[in-house]
Amino acid sequence: MYIKIYAMKKDMTLTSVKIQSGLFDEFKIACVRHKFSFQKLSDRCIHLYLTDEDFKRQIHNHNNLDLDL
Repeated sequence: MYIKIYAMKKDMTLTSVKIQSGLFDEFKIACVRHKFSFQKLSDRCIHLYLTDEDFKRQIHNHNNLDLDL
């Protein structure tokens, strides 16, 4: 079991990004509610960005980061 976990981690890349505090605070709350994680979000978004032209276009055109909660 230990070897399998180690092998999975070996294929991962550690990165660091700065995120707007207010957005991340709201995201953390939403993650707890929906049992989701930043790791899942980033992996899925990167996959969609690379495989879905509509998603890529939407990301490139999205500039308003205000939360209307």
